[in-house]
Amino acid sequence: MWIQILLITVIVVLAVIMMRRTGADSHLAIRRLLLLLFVIAAVLSILFPQGLTWLARLVGVGRGTDLVLYALVTIFLSVVYSQHRKNVALQRNITLLTRRMAVNEALARESAVETTRVRPPDDSGPAS
Repeated sequence: MWIQILLITVIVVLAVIMMRRTGADSHLAIRRLLLLLFVIAAVLSILFPQGLTWLARLVGVGRGTDLVLYALVTIFLSVVYSQHRKNVALQRNITLLTRRMAVNEALARESAVETTRVRPPDDSGPAS
């Protein structure tokens, strides 16, 4: 019984931490809904492990623990793919920003050189 309380507490605490706002909350509602569904499924599987075994047999898997393993592998692969896409987009943005900074620095140097050039004297003579 105490392990159930400990596991449920850990899951709820992690869910609260994961639901906090971050800088990029474009899909916050979907993320919160999926997290809530995960918490409910996790708590139910802890409280009623025989239900997980029943569900596993229903979908053609021998044991509930195997079903959990297959689900975790699937989720892990989807997270890895998602992180890879985010990393590629971040690298692209860094490249564009670096290029923009290099162009701006070159323009600033060129502007500074033009203002320090000595202009030849005007040969038209004294102004009348």
